[in-house]
Amino acid sequence: MGRLKEIVIDCDRPASLARFWAAALEGYDVLPYDAAEIARLATLGLTPETDPSVMVAGPGPRLCFHLRPGPRPNRNRVHLDIAVPDIEAEMARLLALGAHFVRRGGSYIVLTDPEGNNFCICAE
Repeated sequence: MGRLKEIVIDCDRPASLARFWAAALEGYDVLPYDAAEIARLATLGLTPETDPSVMVAGPGPRLCFHLRPGPRPNRNRVHLDIAVPDIEAEMARLLALGAHFVRRGGSYIVLTDPEGNNFCICAE
């Protein structure tokens, strides 16, 4: 039986979306680039800012933000629910990071990340 390795999110700007989610989720950070990885990217004409696959790690599954250029008629193939102790305070924090309000549900609020992908903040 398989196990969850990571969650992959197709996006237009992997580095900036990875930074958003690293700041949005407690205990998560963009994985650092060592000298060897920076050199490997440079041979491809890339930098950490233009890396087509940026990883974010924390206490749960890793998140992989993967460049997928071109139109996507069916965006948001992945939907994350984030459990929080104070929905209102977390909404304010996420809006300040670049999220956008969509609507309120029973015990949750639907937001979008900076690229328009829906996610929910839910009461713990």
